[in-house]
Amino acid sequence: MKLATLRVDGGTRAVRLDGNVLVDLGYPDLGALFAQDGWEARAAQATGETWPADGADLAPVVPNPSKVVCVGHNYTNHIKEMGRELPAYPTLFPKFADTLTGPADPIGKPPETDALDWEVELVVVVGKTVRRASEDEAAAAIAGFTVMNDVSVRDWQFRTIEWTQGKIWQSSTPVGPYVVTPDEVGGVRPALEVKTTVDGRVMQQDDTGTLLFDPVHLVRYISTIVQLNPGDLIATGTPAGVGHARDPKVYLTGGETVVTEVAGIGACVNQIVKES
Repeated sequence: MKLATLRVDGGTRAVRLDGNVLVDLGYPDLGALFAQDGWEARAAQATGETWPADGADLAPVVPNPSKVVCVGHNYTNHIKEMGRELPAYPTLFPKFADTLTGPADPIGKPPETDALDWEVELVVVVGKTVRRASEDEAAAAIAGFTVMNDVSVRDWQFRTIEWTQGKIWQSSTPVGPYVVTPDEVGGVRPALEVKTTVDGRVMQQDDTGTLLFDPVHLVRYISTIVQLNPGDLIATGTPAGVGHARDPKVYLTGGETVVTEVAGIGACVNQIVKES
């Protein structure tokens, strides 16, 4: 299944993609759906109101997750381009719900930076409450996968040894367009092409099969630290090709169209606009 959260007058609705229409699933968003026991059957069997999928105004797939956990340094090529050694453990940092935005929303370039960068990421969407998950429990907790552009304010990111302040700018991180269930993408350890283009130029291209720490490992590891709840998001990291690592460096200045895509899932397509 392909699931999304649709913006409608006065709120949002959880929907399922059927051909070229979106079917209402009876819940205000995907976070509320995933919190229900047996959500898979509920989503598959729903026959609610429909809307055209073409031109739909999609929200972040989960508008208000209890947590967004991001993983740095998880593709070998990206680690090397940043001049670092392969990590023994996942490198984690948080985002907040206020950081998220829709998959087709414009992204503001803050006036406080001239170092705005892109990062395509495969995102794990949690569908069950888990704590200290076994491998089987971790696999069963994965509702599906989506796409994130972890837009980064590099000069703020590297002001300190902690990255968070460069990663949590207001409405800077598109997530979507769909949550795709594991059966449609080859299981809970999918090998999918990830790609970023900026104004049609390919900047990043890799395969999620090369992740150092795969989705099941990440659910196990993070759930050891803190309970994962339905609707929580785990961004699995970005491959080589970010603007900050290029020589000379390349940053987003305003006016560009950035497409971050994961094969079989979809793409976030966002225009960069200068904030006044």
